[in-house]
Amino acid sequence: MILGGDRLPVIENIRKNAESGNFHSKVEINDPVLSIDEAKNITNNYLLLRNSFGYKFKSFFARLIANIGGSLINKDTEIVGNVDTDIFSNGVIITSNHFSPLENTVIREFARKKGGVRMSVVSQVTNFAMGGLVGFLMKYADTIPLSFDARYIARDLIGVLKEKLNKGEAILIYPEQEMWFNYRKPRPHKEGAYHFAAKLNRPIISCFVEIIDKEALDRPDFHKTKYRLHILGVIYPDESKTVKENCKEMCEKDYEMKKNAYESIYKKPLSYDFEYSDIAGWINNI
Repeated sequence: MILGGDRLPVIENIRKNAESGNFHSKVEINDPVLSIDEAKNITNNYLLLRNSFGYKFKSFFARLIANIGGSLINKDTEIVGNVDTDIFSNGVIITSNHFSPLENTVIREFARKKGGVRMSVVSQVTNFAMGGLVGFLMKYADTIPLSFDARYIARDLIGVLKEKLNKGEAILIYPEQEMWFNYRKPRPHKEGAYHFAAKLNRPIISCFVEIIDKEALDRPDFHKTKYRLHILGVIYPDESKTVKENCKEMCEKDYEMKKNAYESIYKKPLSYDFEYSDIAGWINNI
């Protein structure tokens, strides 16, 4: 369903999970399902091949496609707020709400145009099993697989993140974990992004993407949408505190910033009672 298909079952999954408080559950209906061994093969191949000529060659073209596509997708995108460009110089982690496979292009444009830096996206390992052009971009357009293998996360993943940050690159990590299609509300955060920021002593740029309905139709039951990126501020780890303390405090502060942004933008308090307007662009005829 990621870029088409029947959206109503996905919306129903969003409603059920939001109202039951399962904010990090998968809601897409035909995503790849991987065994433990299949997931390990993907992460092992990534680690083995990512510095090879073949991988870098494919990555160059995938990044080119992503940049061109991002410029087209975001030709109407407005960026509200900014940060000092010096924040990018030693590497930075960026967080944002996750509602589309394309909204990371908004953050890429921000990092590329405002910070002048290359940006990688930490993505669920299941996305690396997709086929076609989407699968090609998922594998090679500066993406880093995230699996639930504790050893991979603690040793390999953090090593990759440290390497990229040391090069002065930006890394986008979605604290909401799973993508919820066109869902406007910020969801409570998992602590992974903040653990990495605290462990590697890097700041976080907090972002929130507003979704705006357009008059034109995308399909009979959906309007087209456009984005407005809100740069909410920078969150720094406190060197006098432990990794665990920083992780918890940075996570809570980031969620609060996104919650306040939502309430300011949409002019209503954040509630997880489901409303049809929670799904941007949807023409609810039910």
